[in-house]
Amino acid sequence: MKFLKTSLVIVSSVGLIFLGACSGGNQAANSESATKTEPVAKTATTETSTKTEPVAKTGEAHNENDGHGHDQKGGHSNSGEKSSSQVVNSGKYHLEFKSDIEKDSTHLDISVHGEQDQAITDAKLTAQVQLPDGTKKTLQVPYNTEEKQYTANLAGTATGEYKVVIQTDVKGEKFNGRFTFKR
Repeated sequence: MKFLKTSLVIVSSVGLIFLGACSGGNQAANSESATKTEPVAKTATTETSTKTEPVAKTGEAHNENDGHGHDQKGGHSNSGEKSSSQVVNSGKYHLEFKSDIEKDSTHLDISVHGEQDQAITDAKLTAQVQLPDGTKKTLQVPYNTEEKQYTANLAGTATGEYKVVIQTDVKGEKFNGRFTFKR
């Protein structure tokens, strides 16, 4: 009887292993289509790199494909990459987070949108940032009328992964967005 139970457990385990191997990694895609959910956050990473870049001479045309990143205002990013944004949907709101790595700090840009993708300018935002060494910083994130988004500057140059929680209050409705970026 003991041999029969042991054999049944082994055969069942082997069957599950083969079943898992046959799915070929489509399990995540199948579960998403079955539950019809959208991803909560898109995670983007930005890493700094050191490299030599060609410099445009006076009178030469500046090119988007010249080996370094460009921001929307025509400036250059120090990371060597174009930064990408991360979006979190929460009910009728969505938060868009973008980190721009600068020489001695990181510039945080957050946009808050409501129904019909209308910009919200009167929300109260607080950023709780966990630094790569585990310490935490809290930043108030005011609305910047010139940039038409919420902005904050995170001082420091520690290399590693930063975890950010944006706490948002829109006329009493509170929600959070979780983001990460690498420096």
